[in-house]
Amino acid sequence: MASLLYVCVRPEIGAADAEHASFRRALGADVVDRLDLLDERLDLDRLERYRGVVVGGSPFNVSDPSKSSAQLRVEADLERIAGAAIDARIAAFFTCFSIGVLTRMLGGEVANDTPESASATVIETTAEGDADPVFGPSAPALTVFTAHKESAVAVPDGAVLLATNEVCPVQAYRVGTHLYAAQFHPEPTPRDFADRMTFYRTTGYFDPEEFDLVQGQVLSASVTEGAALLRRFAEQFAA
Repeated sequence: MASLLYVCVRPEIGAADAEHASFRRALGADVVDRLDLLDERLDLDRLERYRGVVVGGSPFNVSDPSKSSAQLRVEADLERIAGAAIDARIAAFFTCFSIGVLTRMLGGEVANDTPESASATVIETTAEGDADPVFGPSAPALTVFTAHKESAVAVPDGAVLLATNEVCPVQAYRVGTHLYAAQFHPEPTPRDFADRMTFYRTTGYFDPEEFDLVQGQVLSASVTEGAALLRRFAEQFAA
């Protein structure tokens, strides 16, 4: 039985398939099961059979003024996953959209005044990040891929800030011992991220007229530490 589960919250099936493959490679596991929350409701009994859960990205935004029933259902299920991780019944690593869901769940504010376009970005670890078993070995700084329209205004109550930068102050935090949340995308290689851009060419993550330029910058980036975070997460909780 696989000890790791990838939770998909992307409506674009091609992007989701590629993201699943990226997580499997980054986690260093031959088998990473998959749960598509857009197609299947969360079963907590099934979820708790896994030692580690990773949640992929999504074009959804917590701050969206109008939400489909599917998005509302996904957000509710992500909160249930977060609750299980806060209680240490599972370990979870949230990324992208899901850090917004978690921030709101913890009573924090999510806003769209610190967006980051599709690019490789340097983030710095905090003192707490330096001491963390997942983030610490990557201290004091690491380069990761970002692409988001909203982010947490501040670290929510009960969370510990692990990584930050000037553009987006809340890049990653931990809740308790078993729940990690990152605004960035830790799993893709430069090739993975460049290919993902084709699915979101006109969705506001970069100027579509500059697609070739941005994709070239992505392909030339040196990004390895995001995958290292996930590998350590898997070693810590699912080995």
